[in-house]
Amino acid sequence: MKRVYILIISLVFVACGKSEKETQVAVANQVNDNSITLSKAQFDSEKMELGALTEQFFNETVMANGMIDVPPQNRASVSTFMGGYVKNTTLLVGDKVRKGQRLITLQNTEFIDIQQQYAEVTEQLNYLKSEFERQQILYTEKITSQKNFLRAESTYKSTLALHQGLRKKLEMMNISPGSVEKGNITSVINIYAPIKGSVTKVNFSNGAYISPSDEILEIVNTDHIHLELSVFEKDILKIKKEQSINFKIPEVSSDIFQAEVHLVGTSVNETDRTIKVHGHINNDEQTNFVTGMFVEAEIIISSKKSLALPTDAIVEIEDNYFALVLNYQKEDVYSFDKIKIKVGKQNEKYTEVINIDEFKGKEVLTKGVFMLISE
Repeated sequence: MKRVYILIISLVFVACGKSEKETQVAVANQVNDNSITLSKAQFDSEKMELGALTEQFFNETVMANGMIDVPPQNRASVSTFMGGYVKNTTLLVGDKVRKGQRLITLQNTEFIDIQQQYAEVTEQLNYLKSEFERQQILYTEKITSQKNFLRAESTYKSTLALHQGLRKKLEMMNISPGSVEKGNITSVINIYAPIKGSVTKVNFSNGAYISPSDEILEIVNTDHIHLELSVFEKDILKIKKEQSINFKIPEVSSDIFQAEVHLVGTSVNETDRTIKVHGHINNDEQTNFVTGMFVEAEIIISSKKSLALPTDAIVEIEDNYFALVLNYQKEDVYSFDKIKIKVGKQNEKYTEVINIDEFKGKEVLTKGVFMLISE
């Protein structure tokens, strides 16, 4: 029974001690209309910090959206001059190809017809050329009539034109005319990569028929990527070549990347009243961007240096902004005055202060402000 009494008395003392401690903390956090006082113990326990006005750069920017893209010469749409059936290919989206690499083989009997016609015309041409030269000599010596000479000349030159046209067709089909002249006729043609890069589209399957109007493959070379931004008409006169661009890819990360304005468009899109702005990405060879990525960008049109406070030092209450300026510091006490701020521009970490006279030469609470100022 005696032990029970001792326990009850102990609990009473603990409760009293706790109540007294809470009272001390409450007194230390007492907030008046324009001043706040707190103990050094609380200042240290909450890891609060003091700071002052510093000079920071603030940019005037134009907002723009756009995408990661490549120049036209780095994008190739592969098609065929003559239709055919896909005989074989092993390419998949994402495969890397080199310039001149065989991409796909097409097969069609029409390929045979053109080669056969070329071989026949080649043989005719040899005879017609000889006949033209013979008639020319005879006409010069006035042995034959002009009519016979002109007929031989017309037949030879029209056949020569047909021969040259068929020869060009074979070259465009990647068939060697010299091989056809030797009697080597094939039923297949090969299509080769016009540029190096990665395959981004595959629009066929083995055995499918490909017509000349079809896009077979798309190849994109990402050795040089750029920004393709859309700027509203009202802002376009502010944009100049070599202005800096800060951009991020919101779907990927919050990292900020840098670029530079390279070209400014000269025509307005009638649909959304925007103008294209082309930007070169800094150190693009060190990035892993993919074409088509959506970007949010800020084009910096001017920059100025102003006095500012860390944004964390400022609290907004009902459209008004306040900071805590150190009034005095004694051994165990910090006293702050709540001062209204006229804010200007902002960047990632700092806010420009317009009424700097209120803060010049004074220390300001830069960390822990939110827990001390409330509505």
